[in-house]
Amino acid sequence: MAGTGNGPLAGVRVVELAGIGPGPFAAMLLADLGADVVRVDRPGGAGLGIDPAYDLTNRNKRSVIVDLKAADGPAQVIDLAERADVLIEGYRPGVAERLGVGPDACLARNPRLVYGRMTGWGQDGPLARRAGHDIAYIALTGTLGMFGRPDEPPTVPANLVGDYAGGSLYLVIGVLAALQHARSEGGAGQVVDAAIVDGAAHLATMIHGMLAAGGWQDRRGSNLLDGGCPFYGTYETSDGQYMAVGALEQQFYAEFTRLLGLEESAADARRDMARWGELRESIAARFRTRTRDEWTAVFEDSDACVAPVLSLGEAPSHPHLAARSTFLTHSGITQPAPAPRFSATPGTVRGGPARPGADTAEVARDWDVPSIARTIGKDGDG
Repeated sequence: MAGTGNGPLAGVRVVELAGIGPGPFAAMLLADLGADVVRVDRPGGAGLGIDPAYDLTNRNKRSVIVDLKAADGPAQVIDLAERADVLIEGYRPGVAERLGVGPDACLARNPRLVYGRMTGWGQDGPLARRAGHDIAYIALTGTLGMFGRPDEPPTVPANLVGDYAGGSLYLVIGVLAALQHARSEGGAGQVVDAAIVDGAAHLATMIHGMLAAGGWQDRRGSNLLDGGCPFYGTYETSDGQYMAVGALEQQFYAEFTRLLGLEESAADARRDMARWGELRESIAARFRTRTRDEWTAVFEDSDACVAPVLSLGEAPSHPHLAARSTFLTHSGITQPAPAPRFSATPGTVRGGPARPGADTAEVARDWDVPSIARTIGKDGDG
């Protein structure tokens, strides 16, 4: 049973209308922190060919199957929403309303419900009803244009900046803030419109300030934090691996150049941006003289702000991450542990990825929603 845990959100009930990407990840965050998340899956699954046993964004959840296109489907979801604190959906604008489970219908039954809406473009605006994915959202906000070398196409940062940073995290922040309001004296439920374009733009607030002040050039690979700076970037080692350097402050830079074995005349180029190309070549030449592991040993106990670039498979074994239990193994899958950490109410991984419909009878009993028990036996659930 994944149910309610002992985290800071223990006792909070969340209904998640099944989708892909940022919505499920946001619901996983709430579940990791102790919320009882019930995922409403559709008959036949999402059709993406992903084995549910490996979909880690569904860990710590329970699943029921409801056919929203069936005559009694919307009523079953509203029955769940009546007993929930939060509902999360990631449909295009207007779809939830068309299915009969929009915010008006749910809030009419449960006025204190927080109705979280996860979209790329938002609930309104010229593009609101258009299809899209992470790469388009971050492209439009100027965020994608910051990644990569100036003489090459923008580098795609996986789907972390848009879907999960600009989407999931902002949805969770909004849901928790709205939940606090709903539970305060005189408070009520409301709709949270979490658009990835809004979140991705908001993430760049500091850089917009630097741009206005003349401290940031509006082109990639030309600034202190975007790879334009030779002492803030990555360098190849003799074995074809990479080291990451972030020696921005003078005292860290001095430690970095000393341990790297850089000649003083080359290190002095830090003060002259016109010589940064020369400095980059000098640093690159030094890194090419040893392997990644050898350079890791050189910088390991220093404040030079240098780290090896590890793969996803290597990261869990790093001594620091292992000591902190940043990764754990559950249900035979190595995965990131819940974050952040709480001294009194820690989040936990209580259950593996929810299997579609496997928890219908349990949820019907625990939430006292007998209407969803009628779906048992359909589509292999229950």
